[in-house]
Amino acid sequence: MTARGKDTKPHVGIFGRRNVGKSSLINALVGQDIAIVSDIAGTTTDPVKKSIEVHGLGPLIFIDTAGIDDTGELGQLRIKKSLATLRLIDMAILVLSDNCFDSYESDLVKEFEVLDIPFVLVHNKNDVAPVTASFRNEIRKATGKEITEYSALQPQKYNTELLRVLRESMPPAALKSRGLIGDLVNHGDIVLLITPIDIEAPEGRLILPQVQVIRDILDNDCTAIVLKEREIDAFLRRTGIKPKLVITDSQVFLKADASIPRDIPLTSFSIVLARQKGDFGEYLKGTPKIGGLKDGDRILLLESCTHNVSCDDIGRVKIPRWLTNFTGRKLEFDHVAGLDAIPRPVEDYALVIQCGGCMVTHRQLMNRLREPRKHNIPVTNYGMAIAYVHGIFNRATEPFTGKTEKAGDLL
Repeated sequence: MTARGKDTKPHVGIFGRRNVGKSSLINALVGQDIAIVSDIAGTTTDPVKKSIEVHGLGPLIFIDTAGIDDTGELGQLRIKKSLATLRLIDMAILVLSDNCFDSYESDLVKEFEVLDIPFVLVHNKNDVAPVTASFRNEIRKATGKEITEYSALQPQKYNTELLRVLRESMPPAALKSRGLIGDLVNHGDIVLLITPIDIEAPEGRLILPQVQVIRDILDNDCTAIVLKEREIDAFLRRTGIKPKLVITDSQVFLKADASIPRDIPLTSFSIVLARQKGDFGEYLKGTPKIGGLKDGDRILLLESCTHNVSCDDIGRVKIPRWLTNFTGRKLEFDHVAGLDAIPRPVEDYALVIQCGGCMVTHRQLMNRLREPRKHNIPVTNYGMAIAYVHGIFNRATEPFTGKTEKAGDLL
């Protein structure tokens, strides 16, 4: 399994009316006072993330949300923020109490179903108002789900059953990341990693995709050799080593393509991540659409992290420059960092380019691409787009597709 960043852990959203005990449930489940609890309805105002280790599930990020029945102008803004978290989560817990399930809950369940979010129904405060048989039948009829009884005041009595339900409901893909290159290498193989140390490289460390790939190489009992782009030729000539696979930073694709013999598979960190987290098939179809861009077309670049922008930033500067030079067209570019809102209707874009997504979950990234795909807007990936404009798209994707066309065939 690859190393997980903080925000790539499975996300679990906690939803329900005010004062049903959402925060109390989190505290009781993990045995710590990590969420503010009060008898005053509406104590939780904004979604709050809590990174927690849960027995039997491992590290999770719980998102404690405001009540779905909040009132007033501010209350509606809080509800809107709570609903926005639906595109961040892998699973939801809908907390009920007092045998109450009405339009608030049914509307939320519909949202879960539209977004294909697995969810669990938990009836809290069961020590005060136990679940009735008629209410249990009502829930089955309304949702097709069984209700799980709980009391945050008696967690020792209920935690075992709740954890069982959570384990069974959590999507397996959320708990275990798909390997990066395990199907491309065998025990003892050598993988060469080309990692430029330039103005964008973080001081004193490697970027997360490079770290994740190194971990995956070690997990597959292979050997990782890491060097800078200017060392490739001398290294290959001096050592005579023939790597099983070469993975490069996309920014030096041309140098890597020129230096690595054609019989050695070559790809990039971004493309490797695209296969693990993104919609790889859609990227393969969408990338060649770059060749058909026209004057005035608008391109959306999605960065899954926030960072200080350098004078030669890959997404803000280099990709727009390469696309403009390649197409010879006057193009417009919008950039969105993290999971911020897209600044204009998605139909305004001729192409969407998504980064590798090392800082987000698979579901978050796929939700990000849901609207462009729904409107038949082509999507691609940073690494694939860079490979395409440099004429090496086929070579860069060949390790995963098996296609061996000459470079430039799709141009």
